[in-house]
Amino acid sequence: MSGKEPLSANQYQAIADYLEKQAGIRLGLGKEYLVISRLGGVLREHGLADFDALLKLLRGGGRASLQAAVIDAMTTNETFWFRDPAHYRILVDVLMRELSPGPVRIWSAAASTGQEAFSIAFTLHDARSAGAIAPDRTWEILGTDISASALGQAEAARYCGVAATRGLMPEQRQRFFEPDGDCVQVQSAYRREVRFRNFNLLSPFDGLGHFGVIFCRNVLIYFSQERKRNILERFHRALVPEGALFLGSTESMSEHTDLFRMERHGTGLVYRKV
Repeated sequence: MSGKEPLSANQYQAIADYLEKQAGIRLGLGKEYLVISRLGGVLREHGLADFDALLKLLRGGGRASLQAAVIDAMTTNETFWFRDPAHYRILVDVLMRELSPGPVRIWSAAASTGQEAFSIAFTLHDARSAGAIAPDRTWEILGTDISASALGQAEAARYCGVAATRGLMPEQRQRFFEPDGDCVQVQSAYRREVRFRNFNLLSPFDGLGHFGVIFCRNVLIYFSQERKRNILERFHRALVPEGALFLGSTESMSEHTDLFRMERHGTGLVYRKV
């Protein structure tokens, strides 16, 4: 095998179709370079001569490890600590006060390597310590992602390099983490509050239960309009009455006002179940 295997138009379309069917990922036009760069390593790791050999195995439904590796390689895991700070302020100042008493279940629906889920835990702890939310208010945080490698890092809660600094102030790094060589690890008090599991958003949500808050930011942009609508309908069913959904700052809900109403709080937006 050469360093970069050639990719024909038919091969590219077949891989794009596979990704959309299995994970909802839409590649669109002009992303051949992405397939070559990300799946080239998968070919070498699994001893495959070319993309035809890869497609033959994927179509045959064999090698679960290969299927997982393809999805994993093509998943974008862009994340950092306290991304979109306005959402965390809304969570504390609005949602934790308005939702019904009892434990608030919070779902980080594309948890990636865990920064979002742990940022939620950090935020809620700080808010309770500062008296911004009731001292007896409790929560449960679930982080899910389709990427097995990303979830492995999330479960380890150990971060190195840019992942250990991006979005964090030095004071937060000292307060929420323990040093671990050249890296840092989330303190055990916060790790206990967050659990992670592998989950495909195209799968039924029934086994997950109901949530007061769902974070699904910068994810639905990768899905077709039909799949996006289907996922939003299932988010709607998974939320408790007056539950809330956070989307990415560039994502629109204008075509789905029958499911959610938009609320603006300061510089941030949240979508409440109707």
